[in-house]
Amino acid sequence: MYFILILMLFLIQPVLAVNLNIQKVSDKEIMVAGLQSPANFILNVTNNGASDEFSFYTFFGPVVSPNESIQINAGETKLVEFKVSPRSDLKLRGQVSFPYFVQGDNKSEVEEKLTVRVIELKDAFKLGADSINPESGSVNIYLENQVNFDFKGLKVHLSSPFFEEDRVVDIPPYGKEDFKIELNKDDFSKLTAGFYTLLSDLEIKDISAHIEESIDFKEKNILREDVKEYGLIISTTLIKKFNEGNTVQDSSTLVKKNSISRIFTTFSPEPNTVSRDGFTVSYIWNKKINPGESFEVEVKTNWFIPFLVILLVILTVIFARKYSKTDIVLRKRVSFMNAKGGEFALKIMINIESRKFIENVRIFDRLPPLVKIYERFGGETPKRFNKTKRMFEWELGTLEAGEKRMLSYVIYSRVGVLGRFALPSAYAMFEREGKQKEVNSNKAFFLADQKSE
Repeated sequence: MYFILILMLFLIQPVLAVNLNIQKVSDKEIMVAGLQSPANFILNVTNNGASDEFSFYTFFGPVVSPNESIQINAGETKLVEFKVSPRSDLKLRGQVSFPYFVQGDNKSEVEEKLTVRVIELKDAFKLGADSINPESGSVNIYLENQVNFDFKGLKVHLSSPFFEEDRVVDIPPYGKEDFKIELNKDDFSKLTAGFYTLLSDLEIKDISAHIEESIDFKEKNILREDVKEYGLIISTTLIKKFNEGNTVQDSSTLVKKNSISRIFTTFSPEPNTVSRDGFTVSYIWNKKINPGESFEVEVKTNWFIPFLVILLVILTVIFARKYSKTDIVLRKRVSFMNAKGGEFALKIMINIESRKFIENVRIFDRLPPLVKIYERFGGETPKRFNKTKRMFEWELGTLEAGEKRMLSYVIYSRVGVLGRFALPSAYAMFEREGKQKEVNSNKAFFLADQKSE
C-alpha cells in the first residue's frame, strides 16, 4: 500500500513542475556602473505546463519589473519586461552573465541565464567635432550615444582653447546630440594650426565622466596689409601687416625711393636690405609674423629741408637777377664820434657803386631834425645845400661800370639823444641810355646806448 502511494507521488510531481520555454527577444542590454537605472530584458515566455502564476527574481541585482506574479495559462505565450538594476557594489565590467529564476505558485522554478554589458559612463559616448576654419564663426560638436540606454537630463560641459559651452540634454539609445557653438576669433587669434584637445565633462544623477577628443584647427594663410599715407610737408607712409591666419607668415615689405627723396627719409624700424638700381633705391623688411600678431613699418619723408633749400635758391636767383639789373647801388652807414666839446656827433657815410655806365649822377641826402652839419666833408663836397629842405646835393657826373665813390660828413647836436636815432634814406638820380632813373639807399639808424658801449 505504501509503495503505491510513493509511486503515485513520483508520477504526479512532473505534472506539477514548471514547464516554460523562455527566449530573450531584446539585445544589447546595458548597465551603467554607479547609475541605478535598470537594464531592460524582453523575454518571450511560453507556458508548456498547467496554468500558473509566475514570479521572476535574481540575486544579481534588484528586480524593478515585474514586481508581482504574472498569470500565464497553459499553452499561452507572453512578453515579459524583466528589468534589473545593478548593485551599488558591482565591480564587474564588460559582458557579464548572471542567473535568474522563474518560480511557479507551488514554489517550483526554472533557472535561466542572461548577459548584460556593464560599462562606465564615459564608455557610452563618442565625442567628435568638425574641423575649425579660422574664417568661420562657428563649429559643430556632437555627442553620440553608442549604447542601448536612454540618458535623460545629461549635463554636458564642453571646453577647448577655442570655446566653452554648457548644456543639459536628453539623448535616447543610439541617439546623437549636435552642438553648434559660436566662436569669438579673439579667443584663438594667436593659436597656430594643428590638433587641440576637446574636453567633455558629463554628469547625470550622482556619477560623472570625462571624455577627451582632438579637434583639428585647419591651416589657413591670411596676411592682411593696410597702407595709410598722410602729411604734405612731412609725408608719412604707414604699412601695417596683420596675420589673421593660424600659421607663421613670412612677410616682405618693399618701399622704393628716388635718389633725392631718400636723403630726407627716415625709417622705423630700419630695413633689412637696401639696394640701388640707377636712381631708384629699394628698401626691404623681412619679418616672420606669428598668428594674431602684426608688423608695422613707418616711412617719413621730411620735405621741409629741400623746400627751404629750393626757396633759398629761388630767392637767391631773384635777388641776383634784381641785383644784376641794378644800375647803381647806394649804401648808407652811420657811426658814433667823440666830439671835443661833448656834443652828440655822428659820422654819415654813403657808399656808391655803379653797376653800369651812367651819366648825370646826382646824390641827395637830407639832414634829420635837431642836428647841425660840421662843415668838413669826406670825398667830394656837396654842390649845393637847400636850407629850407635841409638837403645836400652832390653832382658826380659820369660813372663807369664798377666805379665806386664814397661821401661822408659829420652831424652833431648839443641836445642828448636817447633810444633809436633814425636817418632818412639817401637817393640818386641819373641817366641810363637816355632814360631818367632814381634809386634809394637803405635807412640807417643809431641806438643812443652805443655811446656807453
